[in-house]
Amino acid sequence: MYGCSLSHCVSLCLVLQPVTRSTTAMSAADEAYVPDMGRRQALNLILVSFTGVTVLGLAIPYVALFVPKHAEGGRSGSVVARDALGQEVTSEGWLATHLPGSRELVEGMKGDATYLIVDKDELHGKAIRDLGIVAVCTHMGCVVPWNAAENKFICPCHASQYDANGRVVRGPAPLSLALSHVDTGSGKVLLRPWTETDFRTGEAPWW
Repeated sequence: MYGCSLSHCVSLCLVLQPVTRSTTAMSAADEAYVPDMGRRQALNLILVSFTGVTVLGLAIPYVALFVPKHAEGGRSGSVVARDALGQEVTSEGWLATHLPGSRELVEGMKGDATYLIVDKDELHGKAIRDLGIVAVCTHMGCVVPWNAAENKFICPCHASQYDANGRVVRGPAPLSLALSHVDTGSGKVLLRPWTETDFRTGEAPWW
């Protein structure tokens, strides 16, 4: 098993079914079901982005993704974003390796896979946007990849689609992707809860 190629491992991962809550937790009115993101799904998605490396070599660093994170002092409820290797993400380090327009995953609030977005900036050339988009499909909880060619997030499970800001534009997903605030003033990339009105819908956040 330890000597198998990553491509073989990924093919096995792809047959996994999305993680869902027990249907006994649903209301009689069949309210929109928004499951928590499975840690295993986030791991699978990040693994797909790496090629030509043995599974054993990848597995050890990824253990850090399963360790509970502590809130960063000074900002209630915030957590430090972590990359695919479980390392804390810094603004300087992220911008050194990501171009304007990029949307790539980090581990954010509650361990959910979250997209950091890099924008053009007149003063510094580029900057990390002050919001993150949680990559958990609101239909069945799959991790939603960014499709740069389509300029959309497109879910591989049931083809739900979201625009560049995570607003749902095609079902069966019932709701837009959740948001997090992103703070970079300390040098580290911090994510904290979004509790204000959802600017995409003009309504209170559902998450």
